Amino acid sequence: MKTNKIIELNDNNFKKNVIEKKCLILVDFWAAWCSPCRILMPILEDLSKEYVNKVKIGKVNVEENSYISKKYFIKSIPTLILFNNGIIKETKIGSISKSQLKSLFNKYI
Repeated sequence: MKTNKIIELNDNNFKKNVIEKKCLILVDFWAAWCSPCRILMPILEDLSKEYVNKVKIGKVNVEENSYISKKYFIKSIPTLILFNNGIIKETKIGSISKSQLKSLFNKYI
């Protein structure tokens, strides 16, 4: 079975791995102390395997990457931003279920 590893994004590699990529990428803005963020992580891991070669998933630790967090006006976490070919398509703030994420992905695949 193929596995799609969740990409660790940061201030330095965000442009190369998100903005310049010609694909669908979900970016999770999170922090280690955030309970809803920790609840979301296994869901994102499952979806990264289920949607391998369809949707890439990356995560940005907001405490370690203030530049990119400020650039996208991240005020609450988790914040999920779906990019398609480097363009923001949708933003979701707060907890979101696996079925809601699947619906979001399927809208753009």
